[in-house]
Amino acid sequence: MFRTALRNVLAHKARLLMTVLAVMLGVAFVSGTLVFTDTLSQAFRNQSAKSYDDIAVAVSAAPNQNDPNATPGLSEQTRQKIAALDGVADATGRVNGFAGVPDKGGKLIGAGWSNKGTNFAPGKNGKDSAYAFVSGTGPVKDDEIALDKETADKGGYHVGDRVRVATNGPVETYTLAGVFTTEDGAVNAGGSLVLFDTDVAQKLFLRPGHFMDINVSAEPGADADKILAAVKPVVGDKADAQTGQELADQQAKDIEAGLGALNQMLLGFAGIALFVGIFLISNTFTMLVAQRTKELALMRAVGASRKQITRSVLAEAGLVGLVASVIGFGLGIGLAAGLRSGMNAFGLKVPAGELVIGATPLVSALAVGVLVTMLAAFLPGRRAAKIPPVAAMSSVHAVATTKSLVVRNTIGAIVTALGTGAIAVGASQGGDEGRMMIAGGAFLALIGVIVLIPLLSRPVIALARPVLKAFGVAGTLAGQNAVRNPRRTGATASALAIGLTLVTGLSVLGATVGSAVDRMTTDQIKADYMITMASGEGLSQAALDAVRKAPGAVAVSPQQAGWVQVKGDFKSVSGVTPGDVEKVLNLHVVNGSLGTLAEGQVAVDDKTAEKRGWKVGSTLPVEYADKKKGELKVGAVYEASEFVSPMVLDAKILSAHDPKPYIREIYVKMDGGASAAAEKAVTKSLGDNPAVTVMDQKDMRDQFGGVINMMLNIMYGLLAMALIIAVLGVVNTLAMSVFERQQEIGMLRAIGLDRRRVKRMVRLEAVVISLFGAVVGIALGSFLGWAIGETLKHSLPDYALVLPWGRIGIFLLLAGLVGVLAALWPARSAAKLNMLAAIKAE
Repeated sequence: MFRTALRNVLAHKARLLMTVLAVMLGVAFVSGTLVFTDTLSQAFRNQSAKSYDDIAVAVSAAPNQNDPNATPGLSEQTRQKIAALDGVADATGRVNGFAGVPDKGGKLIGAGWSNKGTNFAPGKNGKDSAYAFVSGTGPVKDDEIALDKETADKGGYHVGDRVRVATNGPVETYTLAGVFTTEDGAVNAGGSLVLFDTDVAQKLFLRPGHFMDINVSAEPGADADKILAAVKPVVGDKADAQTGQELADQQAKDIEAGLGALNQMLLGFAGIALFVGIFLISNTFTMLVAQRTKELALMRAVGASRKQITRSVLAEAGLVGLVASVIGFGLGIGLAAGLRSGMNAFGLKVPAGELVIGATPLVSALAVGVLVTMLAAFLPGRRAAKIPPVAAMSSVHAVATTKSLVVRNTIGAIVTALGTGAIAVGASQGGDEGRMMIAGGAFLALIGVIVLIPLLSRPVIALARPVLKAFGVAGTLAGQNAVRNPRRTGATASALAIGLTLVTGLSVLGATVGSAVDRMTTDQIKADYMITMASGEGLSQAALDAVRKAPGAVAVSPQQAGWVQVKGDFKSVSGVTPGDVEKVLNLHVVNGSLGTLAEGQVAVDDKTAEKRGWKVGSTLPVEYADKKKGELKVGAVYEASEFVSPMVLDAKILSAHDPKPYIREIYVKMDGGASAAAEKAVTKSLGDNPAVTVMDQKDMRDQFGGVINMMLNIMYGLLAMALIIAVLGVVNTLAMSVFERQQEIGMLRAIGLDRRRVKRMVRLEAVVISLFGAVVGIALGSFLGWAIGETLKHSLPDYALVLPWGRIGIFLLLAGLVGVLAALWPARSAAKLNMLAAIKAE
């Protein structure tokens, strides 16, 4: 039987090509993901280990900069004590924070959060072992800096140039003393690294004479554990100390955990691709079995048992899966290399290192490819075993019985109903639990619809019959061919339906959430500009004062974050400017007046007021951040807003109890509204600081909705794999259909159907099947998008379901185009059939 399986594989190479492609693509995604994440993990582990090669012990302290009485990190005296310990070669102090460099056009190089500044800490030899200089030297004067090579190249800077550097204070200009290379994580993430003289860095990021970290190097032969034991009494309980090896191991674990989410996401999409491929594989083997009815029946007649027939089909599937897996693994290695190059192209520098090709990706690729193929071929193999020997007397194989169709449709209806019910319950329940229930229901609903899809094919495709008749005889025949074998049509349409279910669901969810965010931004922000720090850190009071002096500024209010305790309960508070806040934010007042903020009263949102039983006139005993106590009178109740905290207070009151106010945003209303001149005036008032972002209304909407669109585009790209496999499924079905209908096509040609109309018939059949799958997928995807959106409506005040009709129309057009493209080869093959040879074919 094994020889029979091998012979069949070799005899049907062309017909099995699509199956090989489907398995190959899925396996390539799985193996590529595993190789890529293994490579990334190993590269970052090596980088981490290299970073701590010269570090025997690392000491770190988290300074509390908001408490003037707290010890600000590690002092210079502590560093000197550590440096004097036995076995210690040197103790290097480090301090770091945000530092950004603009290019020649004034635009910040890097993403803000990945822009870092630290101190140049030369040893006795005048070099800092963490940095290798390619030109110039490290900064040793107050007005000098050094830049990493990537940033210097992007900005077009050379040694001796004057460079503007933005920190959390005013922009300063320094002389570029040197350019260096580094394996620092900030630079690898696409950011920048600025080195300052130690005294300058301490003033910028901490306090003079203090460090955030001290890295201890050991003398030759010294034991790191003994040095650690000696360091701990010196630093006490105000700092954490651990060996460099422990720190490297911890970072390796953190890297593993961080890459785990990426790995799971990519494997999830690989699973979807393989799930779609199952239908293509199953469809292929079903049709191969159908075409070999006489052969299998004769084998039964000469003594082959049912188990042997089943094993023969499974062996054939195993061979196909093995070949596809080997090719797919090779493609996966190429995919991993491409992904790494892609990250570098987007500025996310991956540490140098060769691709890591371990046993796990290889074994996984072979196991997944072979098992998936054999699983998909199991039911066709089982059906093949049931072919009675008497069927050898006829070229017509046994058709599905009424009983089997009733059982199939009943099971499909039950599973679909269970899945739909779970989705509906999850939508009404909301939260994470509701979304988990929707995920489970979606899986059941997909399975149920796939089981029912042959039953759905006749009535749905019947709706297209009037349109098909407009194409004459070719259209009429295409409509009949599309429903002639509902199981085959359903299996082909299922692949497209799954892909478009996911794509449509994401589109509906993205459009709904994006529209809600857009309305929320438009409805609640009246300001012309919103100002933030690119680093994500707070703005300074000096920046707020500067904007107030900008020409044309008529209303300026900060969104200053703070908190108070009310009867022991911590409450978030937004500090604003009374009188101006009403002009920049649209806070809907329910009771009272926001004008009372100027009188030192507090405004609370309606949800908090209802929950606590507060109302206008209520007096609240509060404790501020500096432990001082007082009373606040409720002067207004407003509708809850995403842009302010549950309590709003005059920023001056908050600042009086906070030595370092945290200003998240500044909202600005300009005389005459937003314009190029107004934006220039605001930017100039801030000293043309590249680290400060000035956004108009459009920029605000893009910022809040941009993440959604970016995620959608990533998802679309990854789901393209499933859609490619779905296209292969359509090609496969049509090719098989043409092969099965050789006699029929020959007869049609003989009675006058020319080649052009034969091609049209096959193309229209492909378009109908593709659009059928698209309609099913779009309907189910819209339902899922609505359900997930319902779980988010409580966190989005302006939530309302939005169906992206434009995108849905594009999906339908693409489905039709898929049908046309998929039919090119089968249609040409059908048209080129020799009439006499086709009529004689069995």
